[in-house]
Amino acid sequence: MKRLVLAIAVTACALGITATPATAGPVTAIPDDQNIAAVPVAGLALTLVRGSIKAMALTIVPLHQFPAFDNIITRESGWDVFATNPTSGAYGIGQALPPDKMRTHGLDWRFNPLTQIRWTYDYMVDRYGSPQAAWEFWQQNHWY
Repeated sequence: MKRLVLAIAVTACALGITATPATAGPVTAIPDDQNIAAVPVAGLALTLVRGSIKAMALTIVPLHQFPAFDNIITRESGWDVFATNPTSGAYGIGQALPPDKMRTHGLDWRFNPLTQIRWTYDYMVDRYGSPQAAWEFWQQNHWY
């Protein structure tokens, strides 16, 4: 439990989550006749979803390896569980190719970020030895 709380706190700090999204314009009053639900919140919602997925990753990836893991995932999929490479067909957070390789970690691999994170971390460790070694390879080749 302590690790999960730490993961959430670290993620919130890393993302700079505050009461208003960093990309928000000046704060303005909402007219009385406007429904508050109509105010755009997609940017904040997406930030919170990605932050939640990163917090999940921090429960699996050792803290000292997380920056390297994050660097790769940010560049490969932007932490999008449904990211699909239109050319290769690679899929998910870790851009598995073929995508159904992830079924070794769960039948819910198509939509469960935790399953994808577990598969991606194990792939980095099995193929490169660690996320840090995978990141070093990625920097040289722009793929891993």
